[in-house]
Amino acid sequence: MKAVKKLLIALVAFAIVLGIANQGIPVNRIDRQLIDAAENNEADKIKQLLQQGANVDSQDLRGRSALLIAVDKNHIETARLLIEAGADVNLQDRIQDSPLLLAGAEGTLEILNMILQANPDFGLYNRYGGTALIPACERGHVKVVKALLQTKTDINHVNYLGWTALMEAIVLSDGGPRHQQIVQMLVDAGADITIADNDGITPLQHAQQKGFTEIVKILATAKTR
Repeated sequence: MKAVKKLLIALVAFAIVLGIANQGIPVNRIDRQLIDAAENNEADKIKQLLQQGANVDSQDLRGRSALLIAVDKNHIETARLLIEAGADVNLQDRIQDSPLLLAGAEGTLEILNMILQANPDFGLYNRYGGTALIPACERGHVKVVKALLQTKTDINHVNYLGWTALMEAIVLSDGGPRHQQIVQMLVDAGADITIADNDGITPLQHAQQKGFTEIVKILATAKTR
């Protein structure tokens, strides 16, 4: 009986390790070192570890790949090295962040441009059901918004909150110059200004309620086109 019990424990342990390995989570020292090197922006060490057989798509216990960590830390050279080494630009962590989604939210333009050259999947969404464009608009990342508007990203995508990129640029902003510019860019790129939120309130109505005079002008002008 004891022998059977030990065998079952060993099989369960093996299954766990196998499952972790299949998810890219580091189960050996070299993969763990790769994650640490990305954290510390040690490009030379990353080169060495990759040459020694480290998995470029290793993930930590939070599901973050070395590339995702580099995006989060804005480690430009580390991100470049990992992308050139074939890192999966679509790999999502346990909270559904991918390199593209995080770069949009964080406004890391140089890394974003590298990711865009690696043909990312624009059909992946974050934990709020949003694209990279939506938080970029909310946070006022003008240059990032401009870059994303030149891609296949869906400008009118609606997230779980019922908001488009245009809506977030109004509802969650201060209505200042950066967000005025973003609203104008969205309108010029063909954003649908009639898409209301879950309560039936349109972007124009939100702008009016918040007293965003310049944004009201932009939307009112767009309405008459």
